[in-house]
Amino acid sequence: MNSQQLSILVLYYSRHGSTRKMAEYIAQGIESVPGCDARLRTVPAVSAVTHATEPEIPNDGAPYVELADLNECDGLALGSPTRFGNMAAAMKYFWDGTATDWLSGTLSGKPACVFTSTGSMHGGQESTLLSMMLPLMHHGMVLLGIPYSHPELMLTSTGGSPYGASHWAGIDGKTAISDDSKKLAIALGRRLAETAKKLKAPV
Repeated sequence: MNSQQLSILVLYYSRHGSTRKMAEYIAQGIESVPGCDARLRTVPAVSAVTHATEPEIPNDGAPYVELADLNECDGLALGSPTRFGNMAAAMKYFWDGTATDWLSGTLSGKPACVFTSTGSMHGGQESTLLSMMLPLMHHGMVLLGIPYSHPELMLTSTGGSPYGASHWAGIDGKTAISDDSKKLAIALGRRLAETAKKLKAPV
C-alpha cells in the first residue's frame, strides 16, 4: 500500500462464516473506490472457561485486530452476528478495551458503518446494528447507513436496513447471502470509502 492509499478497517467477528462473507463484500465495495484499501481484521472468541485460549494467529480468515489498526485506519466497518439482539461478546470485549483510544480521540471524526447476520428472520438485526453504533458514537465517529436511493433496500426479503447491511443466515447459518443483501453490503463499503476520501480531502 503506498502512502496515497486510504486504509479502511473492516473489523468483524464470525462463528459460522456469514458475517465473514458480509465483511468480504464490504471490502469489495471499499476497494472499488480508487485510492482505498480494505484491511480485514477479526477478534478472538471469548469463553467462560478461564483456561480456554485462542491461538495467537487464527487458523483461517483475517488476522486478529490490534489497537494500532484503529490508529492507522481512515474509516471503519464493524460487523458481528446477532446475540439476543446485541453484538457478540467477543466484539463487545474488544471495544471494552479501547478506553485509551477513546481518551486520545483515535477514531474521532473518522467515518464508520455497521453490518450483521442473524439466525432468524426477526432475530434482532436492527437492534444489533444499533448496539454496534453505540461505542462508535462514544469514540466520536461519523456514522453512515444505507440510503433508500438503493432500490434493493425496498425489495430485499432477507436483510438490509437503513442502519447497515444485514443477512438472514438461517438457524444452521448456511443460508446463502441473497443478491440484494450482497449489493447492499458492497454499496455500504463503497459509501464508507467515498466518505473517507471526502473527509481526508484538503480543504
